Amino acid sequence: MKRQWLKLITIPIIGVVCYSSISCKEEAKSKTVKAITVSFKKEGELQIKKSVSDSIITKLDIEIADDDYSTQTGLMYRDHMDNNQGMLFIFPDSDYRSFYMKNTEIALDIIYISEHKQIVSIQKNAKPMDETSLPSEAPAKYVLEVNAGLSDVWNLEKGDVIEFTSF
Repeated sequence: MKRQWLKLITIPIIGVVCYSSISCKEEAKSKTVKAITVSFKKEGELQIKKSVSDSIITKLDIEIADDDYSTQTGLMYRDHMDNNQGMLFIFPDSDYRSFYMKNTEIALDIIYISEHKQIVSIQKNAKPMDETSLPSEAPAKYVLEVNAGLSDVWNLEKGDVIEFTSF
């Protein structure tokens, strides 16, 4: 009687274990990593001007991040950006901001801008894939990300201003 009872219990248990290991293997095979390619989408134009002379420093095509998803994703999963392009983050309020470079493959300058559209601080040469917090030095409503080194090329300073239009 004990042997029959043991067989009745053992056979289903072995079946469940075998089925579980087979289905796990099949599930693992179906989970493949897909490369994400995100391309630039021009959604506006931006000018940066010297605060002292009001002369135009540069003009950029911009992609705009103004909702939860786009502000959290930013320039993640991109392998390049042209020097005449940038991403402008627009927040509903002015506050101290902090960005990081998780899943961002290109080095960036992160330019924090006040609600009056004046540059309040710049985080230069943010390293790709680095999760170190890069905070603003003052409250910002806007944040502009451009290729690393451009803020030096343009000789940007606190107080310089931006103007932009969105489409």
